[in-house]
Amino acid sequence: MKWFPRVRVLALIGAAGMVSACADGTAPTSPSRDAGPAAPDSHGLVQPQSLTVIDVPGATTTNAFAINDAGVVVGRYLSAGRTHGFIRSATGEFSTVDFPGAGFTVAGAINNQGQIVGWYTLPATPALRHGFLLRDGEFHTFDPPGSTFTNALGINDDGDIVGRFCTKSVCQEPGKGDFHGFLLRHGEFSSLDVPGSIETNGWKTNNRGQVLGGFGSAAGWVHMFIRSNGGLTIFALPNGGNLSEDNGGINDQGDIVGKYCDSSPCLIGPGGHGFAIIDGHLITIDIPGATGSAATGINGGRDVVGGYFDTSGVLHGYMLRLQ
Repeated sequence: MKWFPRVRVLALIGAAGMVSACADGTAPTSPSRDAGPAAPDSHGLVQPQSLTVIDVPGATTTNAFAINDAGVVVGRYLSAGRTHGFIRSATGEFSTVDFPGAGFTVAGAINNQGQIVGWYTLPATPALRHGFLLRDGEFHTFDPPGSTFTNALGINDDGDIVGRFCTKSVCQEPGKGDFHGFLLRHGEFSSLDVPGSIETNGWKTNNRGQVLGGFGSAAGWVHMFIRSNGGLTIFALPNGGNLSEDNGGINDQGDIVGKYCDSSPCLIGPGGHGFAIIDGHLITIDIPGATGSAATGINGGRDVVGGYFDTSGVLHGYMLRLQ
């Protein structure tokens, strides 16, 4: 890893901007419906206990990616044409995360020690995206070997980092076949590619060492995987929905969140539904009035974060608590 000087995370000027609301090897065979954690066996829509819209003050778009057990949320926002990472405290205060000298920064995940991972670009090479770790106020940069596009999407309390990377000169969005998953543990990279898949994305890792992600097949279907203790489990959504390979989350209890769509392919942007698999049951997460919702992080208290698009096409972050 390369080491950068200690840099303080800059606090945003302005109010918290929290708005309460009432109402974002060999080819595998298609997994069976009852495969996977807790054998999901039903699905339906439930009402969350609480919903909070997360908009960084002054931002034109905001998206929340992860939440730790203390209720601290991280994600990205766009302001004056520039993308920044953000931290939202449990009391609703915002801070900006910018990698030193970067023109583009995203905070992708946070663990219970407050360590943050994400990705950034430098103005001289805007097409190249690099991973970073922010620990004790100090930035560390990393890339899997040969990577031109690194997304660090998850970190657990042991400091294990997961994500995806691309080695092409031009990388398409997740779900179009360009990405490989990775695990960075004790300074060593290992592949998370599902055997026979055409693309694998690592999403999050929990304190049990489980790694969650999504992968696609040449046959066109997309499913999830969990890697644990050297074993690999692959499974489909119990409702047969079209899964997004972009992002999702897992907590220490094994609860899972993500996004699915009514048609394929399920790509980044408006449309689609957030979901959670809790105690073996599928819960659909549709933010009231939204044209599309996604869930990307869940903590031990079953607080879920993600993003949704309103009817004007504006992207907002959100946090909700599931029963």
